[in-house]
Amino acid sequence: MSMSALKTSLFIGSLVLFIGRATTAPAQAAKPAPPTPIDLKKAELGGTPWNPQWDQIIEKALPPEMLSSQAPKDVRRFCPRFYEMDTADKRTFWAYFFQALAGAEAGLNPNTSVRHTEPEVGLAKRSEGLLQLAYADQKRYGCDFNWQVDRVLKANDPAKTILQPKNNLECGVKILFHQTIVQHKPLLTRSSYWSTLRPGGPSYRVFAKQMTNPPSACGLSTKSKINKSTTTKSVQDAAKPGETPK
Repeated sequence: MSMSALKTSLFIGSLVLFIGRATTAPAQAAKPAPPTPIDLKKAELGGTPWNPQWDQIIEKALPPEMLSSQAPKDVRRFCPRFYEMDTADKRTFWAYFFQALAGAEAGLNPNTSVRHTEPEVGLAKRSEGLLQLAYADQKRYGCDFNWQVDRVLKANDPAKTILQPKNNLECGVKILFHQTIVQHKPLLTRSSYWSTLRPGGPSYRVFAKQMTNPPSACGLSTKSKINKSTTTKSVQDAAKPGETPK
């Protein structure tokens, strides 16, 4: 082998080694969000609490716009210091936000499937999963649901694509992104996808109650007696030692 060929070979080998090390570098660990009131209650009663792995799903799905100054201004209602926080704390806030939304929408039960009638059009539809979504969201927002696969399964079968927490939560992030970033609407609006984010109604009051224990970095002053040092992981471990919810 010539000297030039040897140098080229050594250079390529070094480059491959560098790329390999760079791609295997550990990513920044996601912070678990604090527990919502319903999460604590379910743990006290022996129910299945919020799975901290769902925090990670949400935090990884967040687009950069939702972590920037483009985030809706009324986010400060629940997180006054949002724009001053670092990216990791902003991700944790959104994880908490979606936990609160799932608490108000489905009681944190990923297998919830509810059939109801839309008064505006008089058509029956089904809302499903942690965030009570619909199969139509697959086309509207590019969600990973498959009606052809799910239609042969029972309504609350956890194998349904729409009920799988990852698919459901990632879809919820896309919907909120479309509302707040694409359409430039506030976080709370009467035209929100979720009735729980429409101010003035009873379902909004349920959601607002779940938003009383956001991450301490938010700087929200509340009368909540919840220990802010507690995380959903520690709550889960205390409720069911050695058992990880699915």
